[in-house]
Parts: sequence; C-alpha cells; structure tokens
Amino acid sequence: MSQHRSLKGSSAVGAKRNVLKRFERVKLLKSRGAWKDDKRTPIGLPKTQPDE
Repeated sequence: MSQHRSLKGSSAVGAKRNVLKRFERVKLLKSRGAWKDDKRTPIGLPKTQPDE
C-alpha cells in the first residue's frame, strides 16, 4: 500500500517557508540589531521576512 502524499516528511517539502517560529524570529531580530534584551518579551513580536 502506498503512502498518502500529505503524510510525507518535511524533507520532501521543497518550498520556502514564509512563517518563522518564535525562536527563529528572536534570532533574526538579534542579528539585525532590532532586539533589546531588557525591553522585549517574545510575545507580540513584529512580523519579519526571513533572510534568503
């Protein structure tokens, strides 16, 4: 029996993700210099475009 196409692993998906997880957004904001550790919480982060 073959496996349904929706059950394939994430390695088979070749599309670029346009939604980042919270820890990825914090890391990206830190690398861009837009993150201040003392004034920010990881809740309610601004939207960010992922680097290519």
